[in-house]
Amino acid sequence: MESETTLFTGKAMKRNKGFFSISAVAKMFSVHQQTIRLYEKEGLLAPKRSDGNTRLFSEEDIDKLEQIIYLTHKLGINLAGVQMVLKLQKQVKKMQKDMNRIFDQTNSELKKEEFSQKETIKTSMAQLAKIKSKSTLSPDADVTEKQTNFNWDIDYEE
Repeated sequence: MESETTLFTGKAMKRNKGFFSISAVAKMFSVHQQTIRLYEKEGLLAPKRSDGNTRLFSEEDIDKLEQIIYLTHKLGINLAGVQMVLKLQKQVKKMQKDMNRIFDQTNSELKKEEFSQKETIKTSMAQLAKIKSKSTLSPDADVTEKQTNFNWDIDYEE
């Protein structure tokens, strides 16, 4: 098993990756097993269960427990407050995910619009170049030459 360090509580803790028993988790955080069971009963934790109904704590469960312990023991927040904090964090993550999705969609639409505008400009430039190439005027021609090159015929209605 690999070793990992976490810094949520402000101090480094060495942990192995994988699943942990309740006794190992209790030792890891220096809390009683009953405390962890209470957190589970209150719905703050939901560790998996083995075939023999033994609690199996994953890395995510341990991270969540670390956060719960930090909020309750270090900040003095009660369990109802912890539930609210966890709920709000979940909502913030969802909103952040939604905002990232909207940002990506908007960015994609802007790129499409930019491509469309560039194509319009290319088309306009090509039309302008075509019009210029049809013109027989040279830049050094005098005014009378320029005037004779234009069709000055005007149809008047009687």
